[in-house]
Amino acid sequence: MKNILLGVSGSVAVYKAVELTRLFYKESCRVKVVMSPSALNFVSPLQFLSVGAQSCLSEFFNNGRSLGETHISLTDWADLFVVAPATAGSIAKMNLGLADNLLIACFLAIGEKPVFIVPAMNSRMWKSFPVQDNITALRDRGIEIIPPREGMLADGTTGKGPMENIEKIARLVLNP
Repeated sequence: MKNILLGVSGSVAVYKAVELTRLFYKESCRVKVVMSPSALNFVSPLQFLSVGAQSCLSEFFNNGRSLGETHISLTDWADLFVVAPATAGSIAKMNLGLADNLLIACFLAIGEKPVFIVPAMNSRMWKSFPVQDNITALRDRGIEIIPPREGMLADGTTGKGPMENIEKIARLVLNP
């Protein structure tokens, strides 16, 4: 049984992360979720809890009190870290080490454990030099990148940018 820390950044593809949580749970994995503040604009932590997540956090502190689970305790617990969906902004923060939220702090604290980043964004953003530079830098550091697929984008066009399907993500994460 694997302990999976699932990082969720603010993308229209967040609903797929809820289904990915359900799939990991069905595969007998334990899942804890950390959300970026912008991810809260798309889904509620309750949605992750309702499909099997053990916890779902988005803040370091709650009303001035430290939450029971910290970026250190979460990463100590985890066997691996999956960031799905990963936005261009979160990818840049991971590359630069800008820990302004719990998700990025967990990324920095995960140590030598496996990390999988699953980008989701418009194809023009995916193809941009800054995003590709950040992806290359992370890949060069040993981070597994599960690239976006070709498909329908949120703006109604098609291109490379939608998050890979959850069955393939689960297969790559659970059977590296």
